Amino acid sequence: MDLKEIQNLIKFVSNSGVAEVKLETGEIKITIRTTLEGNSPDITYVQQAPMQHAMPAAAAVAAAPATPATPAASDENSKYITIKSPMIGTFYRKPSPDKPVFVEVGTSIGKGDVLCVVEAMKLFNEIEAEVTGKIVKILVDDMSPVEFDQPLFLVDPS
Repeated sequence: MDLKEIQNLIKFVSNSGVAEVKLETGEIKITIRTTLEGNSPDITYVQQAPMQHAMPAAAAVAAAPATPATPAASDENSKYITIKSPMIGTFYRKPSPDKPVFVEVGTSIGKGDVLCVVEAMKLFNEIEAEVTGKIVKILVDDMSPVEFDQPLFLVDPS
């Protein structure tokens, strides 16, 4: 189980209203406890089996075809500027639920334009553009948790 799967499980449990979930696989034991008031989950996980140093042959063969696709995607996006999150928090595309989104794909932006809001510890931080261009892709869903330095937008500077 990788970090992304664990984060998705935490998000699912937090939104489900369940007080506690225990999951045991062959190598990992995870317990997620939440409170009904909406506080952040209390997470405990224990790795029981030692990590394998060598990848099984079947996994190595399955992983090999995926490798060439990654550089093609990188080359395609290399002409764009990536706007990243300056903090950990929750990503919002709107200033409030009854207002329109700040930007859409295809929106022309200038330096200082507000692109989104990242909420951290009940403080709503406006994320402003540092470049001029056009929004090509929005990489995060509205109301999703974001990490520090996580890509949020792709901007075409031309």
